Amino acid sequence: MRAVVQRVTSASVVVDGQTVGAVDEPGLLVLVGVTHTDTAAEARRLAAKLWGLRVLHGEKSCSDVSAPLLVISQFTLYGDARKGRRPTWQAAAPGPVAEPLVEAVVEELRALGAHVETGSFGADMKVSLVNDGPITLIVDV
Repeated sequence: MRAVVQRVTSASVVVDGQTVGAVDEPGLLVLVGVTHTDTAAEARRLAAKLWGLRVLHGEKSCSDVSAPLLVISQFTLYGDARKGRRPTWQAAAPGPVAEPLVEAVVEELRALGAHVETGSFGADMKVSLVNDGPITLIVDV
């Protein structure tokens, strides 16, 4: 699994003109991509890493300060643009494989005590954020 993690002061995701998920206080926006070999074990490891990642102000984690997370599925994280001008998406897991694993990340975060907002899997989403720092990390598990 791969995640792009951004420290934000606020973030939201809109689908068909409706806000489906938002964080209105400092926390993390997490874009999650799934590849073919990922399992529930990677979902658990990613959730634990996100919950404990010390990138908030004062080297705090979401678990330290109860900061919210906005988690959005993002198959394009496994895009490959090394050849030509058109990326391929062959490394991205198909929806029936990816969706339950993204949901597993969300459920594991919630089980750890996190407040988690989400996007809508497979939807055309409009994501807005105020990147704080800016801090942006790529996390692979």
